[in-house]
Amino acid sequence: MTVTRDTLIDFIYDEARMLDEGNYTDWLNLWLPDGHYWMPLDYKQSDPINQTSLMYEDMFMLKLRVERLNGARTFSQKPKSRCHHVLQRPFVDEMEETRFVTTTFMHYVETRLDEQQLLAITARHDLALVDGALRIANKRVDIVNCDAAFRNIQLLP
Repeated sequence: MTVTRDTLIDFIYDEARMLDEGNYTDWLNLWLPDGHYWMPLDYKQSDPINQTSLMYEDMFMLKLRVERLNGARTFSQKPKSRCHHVLQRPFVDEMEETRFVTTTFMHYVETRLDEQQLLAITARHDLALVDGALRIANKRVDIVNCDAAFRNIQLLP
């Protein structure tokens, strides 16, 4: 597979669509086994291990989250939360032979019943080409007003 800028940009859009449509199992299959989903708590936070984060989930935790979201007995998700990503065109920051980095500015809306929250975020994807397919090695999601108080974020910005 030859990876172009358009290939990377399409990958980011496809990932957002999977989340918006609730295709969490397909989304999980985009990840490398040692990947991490990180949502820092502080502006320009540099350490997910020794500093508190809103989320820092490895594949075990991501699988648990997806099982909960797909589960029929998840009563806190009746009715289910829904989300919508509005993306600016992603920037391709790094392109190496098998490693790629993108940055995407977006608005993320999550809704359940009559409650809705809007988050302005910046997402950084570290992608890898493995066995001819792009995979997510790590994803960092920075909320612009990260120091504000938030309701529970149920889904995945």
